[in-house]
Amino acid sequence: MKGIADTGFLLAFCNRRDLHFPWAHALAERVHEPLLTCEAVLAETAFHLKNSGLVLRLVETGLVRLAFELKSNLPELAALAQRYAGRQPDLADLCLIRMSELNPQHMVITVDGDFLIYRRNRRETIPVIMPRSD
Repeated sequence: MKGIADTGFLLAFCNRRDLHFPWAHALAERVHEPLLTCEAVLAETAFHLKNSGLVLRLVETGLVRLAFELKSNLPELAALAQRYAGRQPDLADLCLIRMSELNPQHMVITVDGDFLIYRRNRRETIPVIMPRSD
């Protein structure tokens, strides 16, 4: 499976008490190559978990791989920030939208419903993998 990991997925994967822990672990078992992510997602995850070491181990073990350079994508990120200003997206979300544009064959793995509203390349829906909400 080719995917882009969002903060919510990583939090669920790392926290047994998270509502989506079973979903995250079942999904991780199907991952056979590192999930792409960005530093903003890793920073958010470390902040929420209060455990930078655990987040670094996600990279070391190959569950995720850094695959985004903010500086070379500044104009696109600024345009996305302006387009979605009313939703007040965080930097991680903007980076993941841009990563979805750069890696169209990858699905964004998230628990964040905003990814059902965000669009890549202005009009395309972003393919997502989310936990079921039954």
